[in-house]
Amino acid sequence: MDIVFFGLLAVGIVTELVTKGGDAALASLIAGTQNAVQNGVTMAGGMLFWMGLMGVLEQTPLMARLSHSLQKPMRFLFPDAGGAAEAIALNLSCNMLGLGNAATPYGIEAMRIMEAENPEKGVATDSMCVLLALNASCLELFPATLVGLRQSFGSARPAAVVLPVLLSSACSTAVTVLLCRLCIRK
Repeated sequence: MDIVFFGLLAVGIVTELVTKGGDAALASLIAGTQNAVQNGVTMAGGMLFWMGLMGVLEQTPLMARLSHSLQKPMRFLFPDAGGAAEAIALNLSCNMLGLGNAATPYGIEAMRIMEAENPEKGVATDSMCVLLALNASCLELFPATLVGLRQSFGSARPAAVVLPVLLSSACSTAVTVLLCRLCIRK
């Protein structure tokens, strides 16, 4: 993957040099770097807030209730999840709140637990595949990261995307669940 990204960067720099010349290419590189740092710092505040909130919620009865309310769908989707059920529930909860970055550690932990319990090491179980597919389709009840990005870029209505994101992610997740149930090995 490093080679791909290096190749893309190299092609972009060479294209910039050929089309605009050395001074413009250097100015463009510097401006792009400044924008990336500014956007990263702007987003970091929002991400830290939401990740901190999830950390606090983990310690409260609210997360236990959310995890409990997800038990039936979890048993349906992940019949052999075993000890990974809590990490899966936290991963899906974070994704539903649009906190993909906060969901990642829980997803990795769930995969580690499922691999440790896997009788065929190195071969993905049905639950592993379902978790990966659900993370890709990602039902979002509230796209916190997207709303934060729109806010940081000065959108007049940063939350205007909430309903379209909810509808489209609900459709993609429904199709994902259907396909996963059809493809699970008996």
